Amino acid sequence: MIRLVIFDLDGTLYRGHEPIVGAVEAVQNLRDAGVLVRFLTNNSALTHAQIADRLREIGFSAEHSEVAGTGPYAAEVCRKRGYDRPFLVGEPGLHQAFAEQGYAPLLPGELADVVVVGVCRQFTYSLCDQALQHILNGAAFLATNRDATYPLEGNRVQPGAGAGVAAIQAASQTEPEVLGKPSPNLVQHLMEQAGFQPQECLVIGDRVDTDIEAGRAAGCKTLLVMTGATTHIMEDVSSIYSVAELPAWLSEAK
Repeated sequence: MIRLVIFDLDGTLYRGHEPIVGAVEAVQNLRDAGVLVRFLTNNSALTHAQIADRLREIGFSAEHSEVAGTGPYAAEVCRKRGYDRPFLVGEPGLHQAFAEQGYAPLLPGELADVVVVGVCRQFTYSLCDQALQHILNGAAFLATNRDATYPLEGNRVQPGAGAGVAAIQAASQTEPEVLGKPSPNLVQHLMEQAGFQPQECLVIGDRVDTDIEAGRAAGCKTLLVMTGATTHIMEDVSSIYSVAELPAWLSEAK
């Protein structure tokens, strides 16, 4: 019996600012059936509250307490590990997540003890150079994720966090620690928070190498949708074409 469903967002429930056809109704049907719904994204551009607001704007019912994202998670990891001086490469949402953990911007000339890289639409040579210098001076290198692209409306894509991560990795010759999917950490956190076991949890996403791998690593059942990054089945995985088909799939699976 599935009691908790964890959804990826980009390419699974929406593309850009457009919901996947039937996804809003499918998520509500799960809620009406008493299934707990949670949202998990590698995208570090928004805070939990901003993600919940965005979901509501396009028709989903969502609360910020139902969201887990890599920006706030990265800030929590840095605080727990005792990093005091992060250098951030990312969107305002990443900076806000760190500010909410009590971090202040680096002072001019101050050396960072950790470099955190997320999706950054303002990525420049200067940002890459600054991150490089901090890493060469001993800073740890953390990546929110390595997704190469994010899906948009009209079947378009844009560069993801992985593009900036790859540039800094190439310059520094340093392998980053990846905090988001395919690491199972956030999936496990959501299960523990809800009080469910892996066999009671279903993870749904559009990427085999991140969403599906994270679910598998956490011991959960997984479903691959083909409305985002993946458009055909590349290996033996359970799959549905879109989230709209989920209620019927679950009924058949019982």
